[in-house]
Amino acid sequence: MSGDTLIIINPNSSGKVTQGIDRAVEPLRQFGVPIRCMTLPEGPPGIESQKQADLTIGPMLALAAAQKDAAGFVIACFGDPGLHALRDQTALPVVGIQEAAVMSALTLGQRFGVIAILPASIPRHMRAFGAMGVLDRMAGDRALGLGVGALAEPEKSLAAMIATGKRLREEDGADVLIMGCAGMAHYRETLESETGLPVVEPCQAGAALALSHIMLKQSHKGAHHA
Repeated sequence: MSGDTLIIINPNSSGKVTQGIDRAVEPLRQFGVPIRCMTLPEGPPGIESQKQADLTIGPMLALAAAQKDAAGFVIACFGDPGLHALRDQTALPVVGIQEAAVMSALTLGQRFGVIAILPASIPRHMRAFGAMGVLDRMAGDRALGLGVGALAEPEKSLAAMIATGKRLREEDGADVLIMGCAGMAHYRETLESETGLPVVEPCQAGAALALSHIMLKQSHKGAHHA
């Protein structure tokens, strides 16, 4: 028995990041499905390594299981920690924002470029893109060199993001950009205007895909009917 609410789980413990995610998905509320964004208290302040990502999976599965009104789930970390574990746990639709962002980007351009936060994030991304079989559509993956905390400084992070986006466009040949973090949504419009490229914000892409699955009664385990 499923509920009526899309649950978006931020696997880190930053309430500020969760608030940003909530603002990012606001345009999607007009579809009429309630959307609740939640913070994982047991998570690290920011997920910057594979180890940190993996350690969030157990608590995240428990948090998801406790949401009795869920119609579907979005894992709001660019790395999709616990994506397949949560799909094992529930027949409701489960979407990871990294996977959804790539799928969305493939419909908006031929070669996607990813704006990562740190150089250490890139090997995680490459493993995921390799598993998805999309490496031949990836133009590049470049890091800002800013930690999650530095993203709170608008001028510094926006300038770095624009510069990175232009390098992906000019040097790597990207014709669509993906923001490689859940904390960047408020920069999307400016980034699009400064680079002239479509920009995919992963939380928006993940929520949009999950909403379509909920409305069409689609799931990784076949039809799911309330």
